[in-house]
Amino acid sequence: MLFVHGFGCDQHMWRLVAPAFERDHRVVLLDLVGAGGSDPAAWDPDRYVSLDAYAEDLLAVVHALDLRDVVLVGHSVSAMSGMVATVREPDRFAGLVMIGPSPCFIDDGDYRGGFSRSDIDDLLSSLESNYLGWSATMAPAIVGNPERPELGAELTESFCRMAPDVARQFARVTFLSDCRTELPHVSVPTLVLQSQQDVIAPVHVGEYVAAQVPDGRLVVLDATGHCPHLSAPEETVAAIREFLGVSTPVPATT
Repeated sequence: MLFVHGFGCDQHMWRLVAPAFERDHRVVLLDLVGAGGSDPAAWDPDRYVSLDAYAEDLLAVVHALDLRDVVLVGHSVSAMSGMVATVREPDRFAGLVMIGPSPCFIDDGDYRGGFSRSDIDDLLSSLESNYLGWSATMAPAIVGNPERPELGAELTESFCRMAPDVARQFARVTFLSDCRTELPHVSVPTLVLQSQQDVIAPVHVGEYVAAQVPDGRLVVLDATGHCPHLSAPEETVAAIREFLGVSTPVPATT
């Protein structure tokens, strides 16, 4: 199982979920280029201008470790780059788990991504003018669960660890990408995990993704916010294990 974090995060964000699968699978965690403990020198602004570059990186990890029958678990934007990777080399993958995916954030005709173009322009403008201030405001809203402020604080700190220039470009790639045409080409079984309330990826977006993927299924978790692997790890683990058909007991999370 290959776990891939979302924007402003790193592999530490999987600490409440990934260990539950170590008994049954080889678990691989990584930091995307520009995030976490990745080599700062690896960041190339001319290369990371689309999700294709991130998908290529995921495939490079798969090849370097000679991974096969991979179940890729991607959060948010990495659900999309992970999806692109499975389309590029389907023979390497056995399944895809997309947590809070959005193939396109911007409303387009009958498609409702949840934001207008002006909404996204305003969001990016705010991020580009004051990334640290944007992080302090947006991270708690993204993670939700205001009764648990420690979650918002953790995500804020994670956002702030990313270099502002990297964050600005990755945000533009994230919020301006449109992966809708790729979804029908996914050939592996796919689980879409969606929180009941998510300001970034509403339920109707998860419904759209699951409907567009040929072998897609949607599970709406008893959770709120865009990071159920942090706010509702037990529900997240249970849904993934059911998808995988794993029946062994789930280790307690801490």
